[in-house]
Amino acid sequence: MQIYLVGGAVRDKLLDYPVYDRDWVVVGATPEQMLKQGFRPVGKDFPVFIHPKSGEEYALARTERKSGKGYTGFLYHASPDVTLEEDLIRRDLTINAMAMADDGTIIDPYHGQQDLQLKVLRHVSPAFAEDPLRVLRVARFHARYASLGFTVAPQTLTLMQQLSQGDELEHLTAERVWQEFQRALGETSPQQFLITLMQTDALVKLFPELIPAMNHPQTLEAISQPIDPRVRFAILLRGALLNTPLEQRGQTIKTFCDQHRAPNAYRDLALQF
Repeated sequence: MQIYLVGGAVRDKLLDYPVYDRDWVVVGATPEQMLKQGFRPVGKDFPVFIHPKSGEEYALARTERKSGKGYTGFLYHASPDVTLEEDLIRRDLTINAMAMADDGTIIDPYHGQQDLQLKVLRHVSPAFAEDPLRVLRVARFHARYASLGFTVAPQTLTLMQQLSQGDELEHLTAERVWQEFQRALGETSPQQFLITLMQTDALVKLFPELIPAMNHPQTLEAISQPIDPRVRFAILLRGALLNTPLEQRGQTIKTFCDQHRAPNAYRDLALQF
């Protein structure tokens, strides 16, 4: 059994960025071995376990293949013979497909460190185009790292456009889309989330109501200020509704928040503003 720190924690360590969550991959183990060591099982789709002391997630190395529509349409295979490289290749971006061993050694089969130096968000493999949620995730990462000079690789933008032009985005749940949107509102450059979605033809499918705000540079500048995500949301909706008659704005905001599962705190502040 070998245990590796993976994903965002490795990426942000190398960027000297704050690390908030740590995820681990376990290679060469069975669920029975994990249980014997005191790990608590969670999830039904694939074997994920909670560490008895730290509470952090440890997932058995696994592979996946597309079996249906949307981000849940996958079949997973976890067994002791799945290698670390096989587990990492199923991830979205090269900068998220690195692992760190106990001694600090970086395992980087898909050149994530190089892309960190180049400041490029690049997909790991063509399988990227099987998961529509990755359109939102890449846009959110762009919102986080745009201030550091990161861009999206042209080939990755093309795959995101292909996902947007098909019907895959329609199979994302409103709750999952809101989760990514809300997180993007808390990033350093939330306007970049919207710009990237627009560049990839996803904004018109996911948030068509926000397109008018893209024509108001003052709105995009305002939401980039270091303020509460709820305030950013209120400013964004106001910018999107500037050409909407005042008496219609309240109902439009309520409808938007209902459709996108926005929490009451976001809706109420938008209505007040």
